[in-house]
Amino acid sequence: MSTRPARTSRTPADAPLLELGRGHLRSRGGALSLRFERRALLAALVLALAGGCAAVAAIGSGELSLSPLEVVRTLAGSGPPGADFVVMDLRLPRALDALLVGFGMGVAGAVFQSLSRNPLGSPDIIGFGNGASAGALVALILLDTGPVQTAAGAVGGGFCTALVVYLLARRGGAHGYRLVLIGIGASAVLGSCTSFLFVRADLGKAAQAATWMVGSLGGRGWSDAAVAAVGLLALLPAVLACARRLALLEMGDDAAAALGVSPERTRIALLAAGTGLTAMSVAAAGPIPFVALAAPQLARRVTRSTGPNLLPAGWMGALLVAACDWTAQRLPGIVPVGVVTGVTGGLYLAWLLWRQRRDGRL
Repeated sequence: MSTRPARTSRTPADAPLLELGRGHLRSRGGALSLRFERRALLAALVLALAGGCAAVAAIGSGELSLSPLEVVRTLAGSGPPGADFVVMDLRLPRALDALLVGFGMGVAGAVFQSLSRNPLGSPDIIGFGNGASAGALVALILLDTGPVQTAAGAVGGGFCTALVVYLLARRGGAHGYRLVLIGIGASAVLGSCTSFLFVRADLGKAAQAATWMVGSLGGRGWSDAAVAAVGLLALLPAVLACARRLALLEMGDDAAAALGVSPERTRIALLAAGTGLTAMSVAAAGPIPFVALAAPQLARRVTRSTGPNLLPAGWMGALLVAACDWTAQRLPGIVPVGVVTGVTGGLYLAWLLWRQRRDGRL
């Protein structure tokens, strides 16, 4: 009779901190379990690198032109004379704000499009972005406040809009074209409220608010970047923790419930997190249009995978805003980044509508 050596199992003490399997990442003791597709992870890393390169290029643009190598040296503390103030105090906060705002908008767009099961279900289409803009304008025009109060106004306006849209679209489930159509109606009403605020404001505040409403990174400082960073640090972990349940919701409420997911609670939690990300991004840079609409769909085409693709969508949004900011700086005159994203996103929206009509979904 032959004997086999006994198989000894690893104890938690000698287990590795992280185990990487086929599309699976698990922490020691199973406290954290994250599943991902390798292609999606690779796409997120490539998009993050591309976004960083675009930010470096944007930092080097301006009257004091710097090469990418000079920018890197300045960030490391050994740049050319006179570059420290320009890079560290003027351009770096703007570049970080672009990356953080783009990332937040990309993730928020992925959440809303997944919840609505509709590529048109982004926060700037269904009114949540306009709600945040209206709240921020109240703080800017009527109260004449700073970044923190503007962020509070944006969050308040965004959540009020989200509550109204959700209650109106709740019957039959807040998803699909019902959510999109009700959101478009809310967006139109909020647009009228915004116009009224402009009429009530004095000329100086109206001009400042008009530039802000287009979506601008000009003059952004560390306080603006901090607003976007706080929003991401507070809300991104909650969104990632709900990623699996969000993917199950795409299968339908009945299928998700059969797999142990509460559709209503998950939807409310993700709507709240997505609205918060949208509001903080709007407060940090204004309502930069079409980033939340285009980033998730472009990320899905890069990864070629189903599901929300939260991290690829976030880094795609960061790349879009950073690249459009670099483009805006290269154009003659002072061009807000929202103008560039508006032109790019408008063309993308036309293509998306044409494709949906061709496929018989519109």
